[in-house]
Amino acid sequence: MRPIQAAFPATRFRRNRRTDALRRLTQENTLSVNDLIWPVFVRAGEGIEEPVASMPGVFRRSVDLIARAAVEAEAMGIPAICVFPYTDQSLRSEDCAEAWNPDNLSNRAIRAIKRAAPGIAVMTDVALDPYSTHGQDGLMQGGTVLNDETLEALVKMTLAQADAGADIIGPSDMMDGRIGAMRSALEGAGHKDVAIMSYSAKYASAFYGPFRDAVGASANLKGDKKTYQMNPANGDEALRLVARDLAEGADMVMVKPGMPYLDICRRVKEEFRVPTYAYQVSGEYAMIEAAAQNGWIDGDRAMVESLLAFKRAGCDGILTYYAPRIAPLL
Repeated sequence: MRPIQAAFPATRFRRNRRTDALRRLTQENTLSVNDLIWPVFVRAGEGIEEPVASMPGVFRRSVDLIARAAVEAEAMGIPAICVFPYTDQSLRSEDCAEAWNPDNLSNRAIRAIKRAAPGIAVMTDVALDPYSTHGQDGLMQGGTVLNDETLEALVKMTLAQADAGADIIGPSDMMDGRIGAMRSALEGAGHKDVAIMSYSAKYASAFYGPFRDAVGASANLKGDKKTYQMNPANGDEALRLVARDLAEGADMVMVKPGMPYLDICRRVKEEFRVPTYAYQVSGEYAMIEAAAQNGWIDGDRAMVESLLAFKRAGCDGILTYYAPRIAPLL
């Protein structure tokens, strides 16, 4: 039903905008620290914090400094931290066996975070691109990314992360059937309380470039990921993917990237009414930061505005590299 309102001048929308107090009273959406998931990059070594050139203000940290960052995040009230590894090239292989090594970078980081900041939830990434020699998210044969064979590898990776103490598994691979396979494996291994946040609607996007630099996958990537990631022209397909993942046992769903797909966020939330998240990906972050550093936009205002857009679109939370920067403001 369309709202009823009197004609001008009986209705003046500017009345509710006149003062800060009135604007706050009539604000429809609110951004909170509880909405934040902080993606972090872990690398080998000790006492190391190196900048990611294409993501100003973002760093690869060694495990000890990741744990320290988690303590700081917990103190700021950030509820979750998501771990992505920068795997040494010597540990990458065609079979991606390092992905389920109990002592790989991700699993060491999970354990370190849980020891240092037990109150913060640890989310992981489940995909093979940080561990492969070809940069694809699955196993390959003759130039083709294999679906069913990849599922076996992803399940082993999932169980290793759950054993390490992960609270939320984040499958970003986009293989068909992976949520059902992971949920069944987690239940069978006694990890019934480990949640799955599925990258259900993950698009084959141009906005991932800086992230691939951060995890060291850019130079390895052969070809593209269009055979398994979504066509940016499709919207209805996203709803079918979300429905499938929920039916297979996903607890939460994600749309990735975020800002170019706010319409998908809104459609998912309205259709399913489940916990819905968006990933403000590296390219989105890098664009805002590059423009801010050149003095073309107000970086802090653009940061807040961009994050509020996700809330307006219906998201329950956002994965954002801005988490530690905006948390104190909130």
